[in-house]
Amino acid sequence: MQLKSPRASRLTITVLALGALYSAPSRPGVLPEDEADVEWNRYEGGGQVIEGKTWLVRKKIGDKFSVEYTHLIDVVSGASIDVQLSASPYIEQRTQDSVSAQYLRGKSTYSVSFSHSYEPDYRSNTAVFSISQDMFGDLTTLSMSYRRTWNDVYRMECGMHSKTGVCEDKIHDPVFGEKTEDQRSYGVGLTQIITRNSLLSANFEVVTDEGWIANPYRDVAYVDPTVGRGFSLEPETDPNTRTSNALGVDYKYYLPFRAAADVQYRYFQDTWGIRAHTAQLGYTQPWRHWTFDGTFRYYTQSAADFYSNAFLYATQQNFMSRNRELSTYNSWSAGLGASYQFTIPHVPWIQKSTANVRYDHMVINYQDFRDALDVDPAKGVTIGTAPLYVLKVNIFQIFLSAWF
Repeated sequence: MQLKSPRASRLTITVLALGALYSAPSRPGVLPEDEADVEWNRYEGGGQVIEGKTWLVRKKIGDKFSVEYTHLIDVVSGASIDVQLSASPYIEQRTQDSVSAQYLRGKSTYSVSFSHSYEPDYRSNTAVFSISQDMFGDLTTLSMSYRRTWNDVYRMECGMHSKTGVCEDKIHDPVFGEKTEDQRSYGVGLTQIITRNSLLSANFEVVTDEGWIANPYRDVAYVDPTVGRGFSLEPETDPNTRTSNALGVDYKYYLPFRAAADVQYRYFQDTWGIRAHTAQLGYTQPWRHWTFDGTFRYYTQSAADFYSNAFLYATQQNFMSRNRELSTYNSWSAGLGASYQFTIPHVPWIQKSTANVRYDHMVINYQDFRDALDVDPAKGVTIGTAPLYVLKVNIFQIFLSAWF
């Protein structure tokens, strides 16, 4: 049987990877520069390894249009802790293609994008439209966005050879069929230049999910004294609707010695009962041809209303989940990055280039998710007394950028 891990881990590295490619500060009312990027990244921790490659090309057309194309490939191998009880490790590849365009008209910027992501048991299509408007002498920028995502979810199973009975290939489980998920996001943001050295921005987003939101490979645990390990498993059941909203603020201050400090805070809540807080500090320091940056981030959240490390009995309630990302936990991460700017001799059409490297270390401390693989009733270790799980992750990124 193929194991499917929670997509939170893959999302983590994708967000960090794209964050590196788009790390250049945006300027209101100005189209982005022509650019080409290539990146390699690696996520390792919690029994999983994710290696990804990303290519990006951006080109202006005249003074009012800019187009962009991004191609991403990542390969996941291993097994995440919360699904190891009922499945085995796997190797899987995902590809994603994205196209976007920006149109500048006066002090307004219009942006549209579309992306398609494919993996054997998951298809995703996302369309985004946004508009930003500069006001009050370009000191204030108001932005609004709308995002729509359509997901098709399948469950993979082994296709057995009719004679040998050996797993010949992975096929879609005909019993599970095809599930769909529809996600919509509405966002509004405000950026204000306070002084010549300081900038404040605030963003508010509402996200609605409807359809299949659960993981087809994840089970929940419930106490069962009739079996040797003291617990049994059954498929998780999540609600088919979810609404969340988040408010974030970001304050940047540019120091006299060409450095910059950044302070961010974000509050999140949803209809599943989760409440979360994120705080982040950042510092950037240029030096000659180098630019160094460091970040520290702290995150904490409460559990979803229907989450439990182990339920008292089977079908205890309508909705049941043992997804560790819906549990109570806190995490911290620290990262360091360096960028070196250089020119390529005898290539006049490339204005400048940078070589970049970054390392992030993240630790997640789960408060009510226990390592069920350590359960041993003979030693007095039950599903309710097993050690709390701690996830430690290392993320590496290397990428090259060229402006032309």
